Amino acid sequence: MSRIGAVLDGKVIVIIGGTTGLGWSAAQAAVAAGARVIVTGRNPDHAAEAASALGASGGTLAGDATDPAHAPAAIALAQERFGGFDGLYHVAGGSGRRMGDGPLHELTDHGLRATLELNLHSVILSNRAAVRTLLARGGGGSILNMGSVLGWSPSPAFFATHAYAAAKAAIIGFTKSAAAYYAPHNIRFNVLAPALVETPMARRAAGDATIQQFTATKQPLDGGRIGQPEDCDAAAVYFLSDAARFVTGQVLAIDGGWCVSEGQIPKPAQPPG
Repeated sequence: MSRIGAVLDGKVIVIIGGTTGLGWSAAQAAVAAGARVIVTGRNPDHAAEAASALGASGGTLAGDATDPAHAPAAIALAQERFGGFDGLYHVAGGSGRRMGDGPLHELTDHGLRATLELNLHSVILSNRAAVRTLLARGGGGSILNMGSVLGWSPSPAFFATHAYAAAKAAIIGFTKSAAAYYAPHNIRFNVLAPALVETPMARRAAGDATIQQFTATKQPLDGGRIGQPEDCDAAAVYFLSDAARFVTGQVLAIDGGWCVSEGQIPKPAQPPG
């Protein structure tokens, strides 16, 4: 992160879903860039570990991002502890596969509701809390949302979770609409859209040899590897900083080439003889 420098010096950032994976990596990058951060997550143990690691540069809040009171509480904590609030990065979300998401004909009612609540409703709730605070204090700010390349670049063989794709596509439309409306207030809205990244959510894919072979051709950059959380850090810091003060309504894919590569589905092994 030394290459980025102190571009967030003096900024107070809230990261919803910031105690593990992409959010935790971004939190550490933001601190290295000069920010003070509040990170939130559902697991109290992860929140406690993050609090210990952040020390005086941060704070944590355990809670559920789908609770309308969660983001306002995190922003209030940032204001109380650090005297301000300059930006929000919403990372919280996850696969709905275990809740009943999947191909449309297999999608359950519960899977639909739960996946949209986790991945879309939570974003709208946190963004609402952030924009209300930024409007009240004046001076603008930055809101960054976590999307996915699956919102517009599907992979039917291995990633057919249609409610999840719908949520991630909706995040783009929501973010662009909010960016247009709040631009006169100097409040910026942007989206980061990773492909397959090695996080707790991606354990199924990361542990499947066939999917790994597919990924090697679908994400061919840097040896065809699965992405790492730190691959998104520089972009997150940029969008949250004043270096991006003239940028809003944008979607940046950090995908190792996913969106411009066909990807080759491995052929099944032939039986001997």
